[in-house]
Amino acid sequence: MCLLLTSIEPNLISLAQTIFDSQFAEDPRLVVEMDERRKRLMFEDILYNFSFLTTAVNLEDGTIFTNYAVWLYELLCNLMKDLDRDRIKDQMVGHYCILRRFSQKLFGEDRSDLANTYLDQAIKATEMAVDNIEVSPQFLQGRHQKIRRDYLNALLRSDTNRAIQIIRDAEAQGIEIDQIYEDIIRLTMLEVGELCHKNIITVDKEHYCTSTTQMILSLFYPTIFSQPSKQKKILTCCIGSELHEMGGRMVSDLFEYHGWESIYLGAAVPVASLLHAIEEHTPDLVALSVTMPQYLGICHEAVVALRNAHPSLLIAVGGRAFSTSNAIYTRWPIDIYTELATELLYWAEKAVQRQ
Repeated sequence: MCLLLTSIEPNLISLAQTIFDSQFAEDPRLVVEMDERRKRLMFEDILYNFSFLTTAVNLEDGTIFTNYAVWLYELLCNLMKDLDRDRIKDQMVGHYCILRRFSQKLFGEDRSDLANTYLDQAIKATEMAVDNIEVSPQFLQGRHQKIRRDYLNALLRSDTNRAIQIIRDAEAQGIEIDQIYEDIIRLTMLEVGELCHKNIITVDKEHYCTSTTQMILSLFYPTIFSQPSKQKKILTCCIGSELHEMGGRMVSDLFEYHGWESIYLGAAVPVASLLHAIEEHTPDLVALSVTMPQYLGICHEAVVALRNAHPSLLIAVGGRAFSTSNAIYTRWPIDIYTELATELLYWAEKAVQRQ
């Protein structure tokens, strides 16, 4: 923090040191997370906390300290990008809990109860602030946006059980699997990708969100893979060195749910392996997914190779990478580009029927 600390009483500095030492003793992760600069700033923050809490108590206005606590939380989230919002919340809540234990030394027995009430309010406000992460406007539009926001919040708080329950509840409400996949899960994972891209959440948090969502998707498999067959087949994969495979997986799932046999090759599939798989499985449709723009060139090579080897094969492409281009797919020998699995399915049902 850039404010200058002046005229601090020695007894307050001593108490701040005691609280500082207590927090490091009770939270061993701080040793790794705090370099010397952060330790110094953390110590200064304790003194600022004293100041704001004292002002709130003297004026008997807890909102002063609550607003300060939320401001400080967001400031620390912005300054410590290597830590996710949950971890910074844990640091702050841990500090306020320790501060409660020493409130009598700050305010005496007669006013410590009021100080503790304000600290409890700050703890609650900080815990709520974890979910107040700024999201893109489009994420809050369209159907099922409340469920989508709740699901994102559960993922960002690493609350696996809550995330599972939200999706289970959506299914119990009668929301179709297609809508759960596209309106809730797909849009949530796109937002997770954007938050990571903007450095608002850490890479490990993005990986947690992805792995948890993949596990949740598997809960639908007994239903998805028990549908009557339409004798149609789709082959999907992520091309080149692309490791973001969820989009391709979800396309396969929804086609399977609608009676297609799906052959999902997964991530980082070489062009030669893709050609070999087509010879083996003879699909009606091949869908290629690309998330990272640097793999668009390899995807183009794959499309050309597929078209040359199988002139009548239906080829679809999609994925976030295409949205970063100037409609590059319009110059490729493909049959359709779309971001929505349901849109691709609707088109494919008619296209394969005509063949």
